[in-house]
Amino acid sequence: MRLCRVALCAGLTLALMSCGKQSSGTLAPAARQTGSSATAANTAARAAPPQQKAVEQASDLPSKITRINEDGSETVEDVPSDTGAHNPLLAAVASTVAASTAAAAAATTAATPWQDGVNYMRLVPAQPTDVPAGQVEVLEFFWYACPHCYALDPQVEAWKKTKPAYISFSRVHVLWSESHRSLARLYYTLDSMGKLEQLHGEIFKEIHLRNDPLVAADASNTAETERIQTAFVAKFGIPADDFAKAYHSIAVDAAMQHADELVQRYRIDAVPTFVVNGKYVTDVQRADGPERLLSLVGDLAAQEHRR
Repeated sequence: MRLCRVALCAGLTLALMSCGKQSSGTLAPAARQTGSSATAANTAARAAPPQQKAVEQASDLPSKITRINEDGSETVEDVPSDTGAHNPLLAAVASTVAASTAAAAAATTAATPWQDGVNYMRLVPAQPTDVPAGQVEVLEFFWYACPHCYALDPQVEAWKKTKPAYISFSRVHVLWSESHRSLARLYYTLDSMGKLEQLHGEIFKEIHLRNDPLVAADASNTAETERIQTAFVAKFGIPADDFAKAYHSIAVDAAMQHADELVQRYRIDAVPTFVVNGKYVTDVQRADGPERLLSLVGDLAAQEHRR
């Protein structure tokens, strides 16, 4: 599954070809795999010195040992001076150290399956969040016309039902162009009316299954876009007057302004993108799949909750 890249034109038809603002510079899967291999190699290299040190220490053991015989007498024996496998004492020490080092490395890998800079990017400095103390904020930046956002959405909806109570999840619709802004206004209008849960999935279906962009062919014709969207919501029992009142309300204008500020703050140039607690940014590509993405988001949120 790929990130959506931004269309440089305003037309929705061309915009559907790409869902990103510009090339985001994210690593391709092959590059990330190489990075993971390099990280594993570095881990092995870091694990080697303690073993080497233990072997060196073992080589400094006394050259002679004294054994106590059954009759109480003593026998002095030479300890082989080579550092190879012929020295049983040295070999035993090296074997024990190697086993413990491998076990520690395996435990570390199992405890931390995600890698900073590979599976997610750490934000420096961390950004402020809009959730109460004890809550962890998770934001999904998306665009209704993005096919990858549409493909991911059912899994996000399922995750929402099982996520821990301490995760405060919300979506942020991007506003890169007039086409994006038109769909963002629809999103925040329905949210202000308390109708978003009812119609969120229906908007995705209208665009991606019924090929209705819900935006005028000329995206700058906002009046025509409003007419199209009013006709759409009317099919679900929303009166035109109520929709128009919310559509042009101060509350919706403020919500769109806040969304734009978040897009700018986190420098979002591709969707879908997730931000966890103002500290970590990740996406499907970095996580190597949608299922892993939501697992990663959950793990990062749990880590923040424990702090």
